[in-house]
Formats: sequence, C-alpha cells, structure tokens
Amino acid sequence: MEEWLYNPITVKLGIILAGILFIHILLRVLKRSIPQYIKDSDTRYRARKFASFLAYIVGGMFAVAVLGDHIGNLHVAVGIGGAGITFALQEVITSAAGWLTVSFGESFRPGDRIQLGGIRGDVIDIGVFRTTMMECGEWVKPDLYNGRIVRVANSFVFKEPVFNYSADFPFLWDEVTVPVKFESDRELTKELLMRVVNEIVGEYIDYAKGAWPEIVRKYKIEDAKIEPMITMIATDNWMEFTVRYVVDYREITTTKDRIFTRVLEELDKTDGRVALASTSTDIHLVSTPELSVTHKKGNP
Repeated sequence: MEEWLYNPITVKLGIILAGILFIHILLRVLKRSIPQYIKDSDTRYRARKFASFLAYIVGGMFAVAVLGDHIGNLHVAVGIGGAGITFALQEVITSAAGWLTVSFGESFRPGDRIQLGGIRGDVIDIGVFRTTMMECGEWVKPDLYNGRIVRVANSFVFKEPVFNYSADFPFLWDEVTVPVKFESDRELTKELLMRVVNEIVGEYIDYAKGAWPEIVRKYKIEDAKIEPMITMIATDNWMEFTVRYVVDYREITTTKDRIFTRVLEELDKTDGRVALASTSTDIHLVSTPELSVTHKKGNP
C-alpha cells in the first residue's frame, strides 16, 4: 500500500487532480465575475465559452508538463485501451466532433431558431456534447415557446438535417387562404387582400429585400419574389384566394391573426360585394308511407 502511495506516477496523478481542481475553481470564479465587466449578452456568452475552452487547454498542458518523461511509458497502455475506449464512447466522441462542426462550420449559433433531432426551438447554449434549446411548438403554435428546455446531442448534426430558420435570411414565406363565394367581385377581392397584406407585412418587405441579395450572392439560388403575391383557384364550392408573403420567423402566428382580423374588417365594408364562402349541408326529410297489414282468416 505504501509503495503504491509513494509511486512517482501516483504522486504526479495526485498533483494533476489537484491542479485540475484549482483550474476548475478559478474558472467558476472567472465566469461569475464576467457579468460585472461585460454587459452585452452575446459578448458575455462568448467570453464564458472562451474561458471554458482556455481552461481545457491549460488543464491539458498542465497534465502533460507534470507527467513529463512518464508519457513514453504510458503510450503502450493508452494504445491498448484506446480501441476499447473509442468503441465505448463513440456517441460522446461523435457529439464532440459535432460541436467542432457547429463551431467552425456555422451550421447554427446561439440565438438561431433551428430544428435538430426532430426538436424545434431557439438555441440558448452550445456545449461540447449537447446543444440546449428553448422548445417551440408541440401543444402550442409552431412559432411560440412551450416552456420546455431541451438538450440535444451534437451527434445529430451528422444523422439528421439541420433546419435553420434564421441563419442568413431571418424571414419565412407564409400563406393565408381565403375562400370567397363565386358571386363576389374578383378584382375587388384581390385589391382588398393586397391592401391588407401590404399594411400588415410591409415593414418586413424592405428588410427582406436588403437581405435576399446576400443569399443570392452566397449560394446558387434564384432571385425569388419578395413582394406579396395573390393567386386564385376555383374549387367546386368557392373561389380560393391564397396570399403569399414574407414574415419574421418569430411572428408567424401573430401576423396571421392580424391579417385575418383586417380582412374581416374590410369585407364588412364591401356591402356584400365580397363574401366569405363556407360549406353548408341541406338535409331534406323524406316522409315514409304508412304501411297497413291485414290478416285474413283461412287455412294456412
């Protein structure tokens, strides 16, 4: 027992553990003091991440410096155990590789709204092994927070597509469909809908026009139409007008509400020239003739 305690390698491992503990305590103190000097939330987040990364580097260098000439004696054991460790920790290693991919590949960053591993939400932290998200959707509207904090393994960046709603172009195209009776004034309907959508989403159009040329320059993509567009098709029951427009990815639900509210207000002003259509079913009652049965006496 005493020989083991006074073994040079054992002593040096103890020194390494003590050094790592000291670095850890120093890192926690540094992270707590950062908000006192950095007020911007984005810069503060990056400073904390940089401090953590620097602590890993310093800890590794300290371990190498302490072990010194004993590293050569350990390489055989490390080589033998390396294969087993790699197999046992393949998910951890893949997640760490995913963190490197995210950090240097610009797949997403804190503040982006993404869908990763089947989970949609806003990225609030990117760790070495997991990405933390504030989830959207499920039992609420798709663009609203539901209150759950979700941690998704970074390995999913290699297994599933990463949908980014806000990376280079922070707008989405959305549509509103309005059914109108055949007797309605088609031109007035288009004019009414265009006026409403320009009133509600006009503030986004200029911003979207400024952002889209950068997408066209960066990627091989067509120069899409940013302005609102209205199309019409005729169904068996009514004319169906579809309004297509760009909207901030965080305000899809509220924008739809505002558009429908204004459309209904404008329809009331048309004095019946434009009327919403709806499905109606007429039920006709059919009378059943009265049946009478007469029994005659006689031989069976």
